[in-house]
Amino acid sequence: MTKKILRFLFILGSIASLFFVPWPLVIAWVTPTPSTIQEQVDKAADYGFDGIIVYIDEKGKPPKFYTSGYKNRETKTPTDPHSLFKIASVGKLYTAVAMAKLVNSGHVILDESLADYFPELKGRIENADKITLKMMLQHRSGIPDYTRIQNYWAYPKQTDEEKLHLVLDLPAHFKPDTAYEYSNTNYLLLSHLIEKVTGQDKFHYIKKNILEPLELHHTYGSIKDVPMEEVMSGYYVGYKKDLKTEDHGLMLATAEDLGKFIRALNEGTVFKNKKEQDIYSSIYKYEHTGLIPGYQTIAKYHKAKDAVVIQLTNTVDFEGYQWNLSEIMYNRVVRIMSEKD
Repeated sequence: MTKKILRFLFILGSIASLFFVPWPLVIAWVTPTPSTIQEQVDKAADYGFDGIIVYIDEKGKPPKFYTSGYKNRETKTPTDPHSLFKIASVGKLYTAVAMAKLVNSGHVILDESLADYFPELKGRIENADKITLKMMLQHRSGIPDYTRIQNYWAYPKQTDEEKLHLVLDLPAHFKPDTAYEYSNTNYLLLSHLIEKVTGQDKFHYIKKNILEPLELHHTYGSIKDVPMEEVMSGYYVGYKKDLKTEDHGLMLATAEDLGKFIRALNEGTVFKNKKEQDIYSSIYKYEHTGLIPGYQTIAKYHKAKDAVVIQLTNTVDFEGYQWNLSEIMYNRVVRIMSEKD
């Protein structure tokens, strides 16, 4: 590295410090993109990540895995590409697919209201009689997000009932279908609806109707359902404890299982027929990201290359710095992939 570049980095670092921009973020911005995906993935530690898994499935080619860092930093266990990972909000894609199937089968109607299915919530959730299932699926309900209640992640609730209680009797953030605001409460309620109309656990329905037909045998509904040694450790910046044992009631999957699901979703093979796919297209998207303490997930399909790219990183903060770094890493991986033959 020349003196001119070093001087430039020093000046950038000085400017960044004035605006509280972490040094790894500055380095990530100015460092040239490597020529290979593995070289980029090997920079994960420079970006502040303890471990990373990248899975790439280009149509017509064998899937490829790229890793660096640690599955467990205390034991210095290298990252395992087949580790289970908490996929956080990416699980909403599975919930939305389940809802599309239930709409297609006539079990639920998108234009019916929250109060139609849960009359006990009328008067407890503002506009419950005007909020439709479609609005909830599209995050246009105005229902407050329980995870944004002050200090939620410092003292997370253990049951769905406790989570829902946090937002009962609160004013709506806006009138139904007048704005967009991402709210985990929407999908908490939809999960309960799936269980109410099917008479079974939501994940059991997902497993039977989505996972098993796609032969996805490494996707699970809860941390309670998996061998702990198969789970990738998760860390929060400045906090020493391994967060993998924390139970947030969220799904886990291997990068490969998640990648296969994303491809099936985008190709349409997860759906029973075109009608079911059209229903899904009217209610939700075909890619997602996820963030919870210890775990960041980016799961997307790239049409130009007919490729699915999954990135899992196990070091987070809630100030957005690590998320920005994960997006820089992901975008560079996609760029390298796209520039190849």
